[in-house]
Amino acid sequence: GANTACSPRTPSDNMLMGIEPGIKVLWVLIDGVGDVSVPGLGRKTPLQKARMRACDAVARSGVSGLMDPVQAGLACGSDTAHLSMFGYDPRRYYRGRGAFETMGAGLEMLPGDIAFKCNFATLDRSDGAKMVASRRADRQFEHEGPILCALLTGIEIPGFPEYTVTLKYATEHRCGLRVRGPGLSDNIKGTDPLKDKLPLCSSQPLDDSQEALMTSCLINQLSTSMTELLENHPINIQRRKEGKAVANVVLLRGCGARVRVPTFREQHGIPMFMIAPTCLIRGLGTSLDIAIVEAKGGTGDYNTNLDSKADAALKTFEQDGYDLGFLHVKAVDDAGHDKSIELKLEFFGKNRCHDGAPGTRSV
Repeated sequence: GANTACSPRTPSDNMLMGIEPGIKVLWVLIDGVGDVSVPGLGRKTPLQKARMRACDAVARSGVSGLMDPVQAGLACGSDTAHLSMFGYDPRRYYRGRGAFETMGAGLEMLPGDIAFKCNFATLDRSDGAKMVASRRADRQFEHEGPILCALLTGIEIPGFPEYTVTLKYATEHRCGLRVRGPGLSDNIKGTDPLKDKLPLCSSQPLDDSQEALMTSCLINQLSTSMTELLENHPINIQRRKEGKAVANVVLLRGCGARVRVPTFREQHGIPMFMIAPTCLIRGLGTSLDIAIVEAKGGTGDYNTNLDSKADAALKTFEQDGYDLGFLHVKAVDDAGHDKSIELKLEFFGKNRCHDGAPGTRSV
């Protein structure tokens, strides 16, 4: 594989150079596939331990290698890594994660809007503390999440009457949040401490502009107002009775504005479709004018239907005339974040890619 630290070409450039007319290419990305060796697995990585016959066949018949998504030694988040892999230098085009997440959840972003990638989380307020007990209130939040997003949409921000707030549920504990109004800056820090059992952060400006200072003050007031509204909501009262973690804070991170970039087709001369229920990746695709294809049962989490995603890719190739598609698999990455080797191995078993006998139609 091409190492972008040694080559001026992006991963997309290298891949697209090899596409011949009439050849159909499905780019499958299993997010979080890499790992370290685990003593309990005989010093093997989860991928080495897993049985993935079709993927093994692809590796044997193709070319394998290591790749730095942007450059050697630079740790990337999912947003910057995918932006780079799609052929866009994140140092030039990146404007924060929040806009991708929010657009992927289905909210429109206009010039001047800012947005955040958000978690419903648990805040320990005992003895006046503001400690984030858990950054994820609950991964099984499909019922409560939309209700709480509707509750917080339109919330009034004391001292900032000109600004409107809209939330849209994404998946699991996640949602997108958009702020609209005059003079906003996306050059601010969020409130997410990024680890459990750390104090809730205060938003801070990242430059000396009045816009950044005002926006950070607005976000701190918004964070306080949302927690006050969530604390004694009936959902959280019931969760306390059941001994479940409450969702009494919305953690805001990755403040961003919509990127202004050439479309994927303008950048590479070929259109691409995308199957990516994960809002972050879907929103990135929307920003690049990549066609978003729905797959029934594709959820972007542990419950996703991989067969449906594979069928949707094949159908799109057959019916819509595309030569290039991108299929994203998220659950393996979730297992890594949850530090669950067992779940990672279980989902590797589901990633049959899709395993079948030689000569059968498989993805």
